[in-house]
Amino acid sequence: MTEAVEYDVVVLGGGPTGENVAERARAAGLSTALVESELVGGECSYWACMPSKALLRPAITHSDARRVPGVREVVHGSLDTPAVLAHRDEYTSHWKDDGQVAWLDSTGARLYRGHGRLHRPRKVVVTGPEGEHHVLTARHAVAVCTGTRAVLPELPGVAGARAWTSREATSAKAAPGRLVVVGGGVVGTEMATAWQALGSQVTLLVRGKGVLPRMEPFVSDYIVDALTEGGATVRTGSSVEALRRDGGEGPVTVILEGGELIDADEVLFATGRAPRTEDIGLETVGLEPGSWLTVDDTCRVEGTDWLYGVGDVNHRALLTHQGKYQGRIAGAAIGARAQHVPLLETDRWGAHSATADHDAVPQVVFTDPEAAAVGLTLAQAEASGRRVRAVDYDLGAVSGAGLYLDGYRGRARMVVDLDREILLGVTFVGPGVGELLHSATIAVAGEVPIDRLWHAVPSYPTISEVWLRLLETYRG
Repeated sequence: MTEAVEYDVVVLGGGPTGENVAERARAAGLSTALVESELVGGECSYWACMPSKALLRPAITHSDARRVPGVREVVHGSLDTPAVLAHRDEYTSHWKDDGQVAWLDSTGARLYRGHGRLHRPRKVVVTGPEGEHHVLTARHAVAVCTGTRAVLPELPGVAGARAWTSREATSAKAAPGRLVVVGGGVVGTEMATAWQALGSQVTLLVRGKGVLPRMEPFVSDYIVDALTEGGATVRTGSSVEALRRDGGEGPVTVILEGGELIDADEVLFATGRAPRTEDIGLETVGLEPGSWLTVDDTCRVEGTDWLYGVGDVNHRALLTHQGKYQGRIAGAAIGARAQHVPLLETDRWGAHSATADHDAVPQVVFTDPEAAAVGLTLAQAEASGRRVRAVDYDLGAVSGAGLYLDGYRGRARMVVDLDREILLGVTFVGPGVGELLHSATIAVAGEVPIDRLWHAVPSYPTISEVWLRLLETYRG
């Protein structure tokens, strides 16, 4: 059966980014179709943000409780791993998308299940699960929101070793006795934290000098120290040369450059992601299959007037919340263009420009301790040619931190543009700092003058009092 239907907007990919594009297009009065080949809700809901944080929250709570007087005395033993995994399953809705589909239906968007491919400009062919075909024509826009996939390195033995990617790491049904994690980025450090707490003996292999290389260098020191104190082995300057798993069963042997062998029950590669654009028909519209999509600040693909690349596929900021943000921007821009409303292109922070992708990207890494940052690091700010200064403060010296838990260790940094006297970036590392980040995001995105920040009085005694201490340190 072949069905031909016309919509104002067709969205490829039903993750958070695609959902936001569809919702904003519908809010603008545009008829909208959304195509999804797996589960509505995407990677974030089932194999990334939600399951990983459901695994990490008990680990961090348990760690914090053991450092609070009157609580640590009654906290005995290790985590109940089956209970944590059951909690994770609840947060993934047991890998069923009924709730997400109901929400999408409430917006008025039409869901097409199946694999969608571009077929000439403004046309998408959907092959459904029963082999049926739908030919969708978009009057105004097609938005590619297909996200990314984990990439396994091309190493000898990888194919037969049943190596984990982030999907297996967040959906595993039991804690492996020995887990080797390859990669010191967000996925690597978070999964090392989670599975160590759930009973695995973790070895973290990092090619560089430390973990989380996109953050301030001091963040790595806190994370590595905590992982090591918790029993993990962290090895920097280590590269994997090959894997060996006889018959694809039993233990896996990780072979390092130089020939050293590490035996494990599972190995997780958290070493990179690629855009899911290899089989969506880009070649039919003059683009390279498997490529990242180059877009302008409205997320419209350069050289087109109808194709949008939103979220991870444009490689601007591979984070769920940034994808959702871009979805809102792109949906608003599609609606404005469809209604011939002038875009707010003269307003750098206007409704049709994803400016935060450049200047105010926030991120929380849910390790123990947490790391949180927004905007530029000191090195990035210096490389931009601006006259800047870094202001640091010991988070453990703030009264609220001492009350939060005994032996609180952490650090805060703000990077100041000395000519404009605004903040270009802020970084925190320490227990609970994820909830500090939005204040920093507002300060950076709003370009709030330091003189005005003096009037944003932090409540006492909270960890947020670090803001006052940073400003006092800046003024000397």
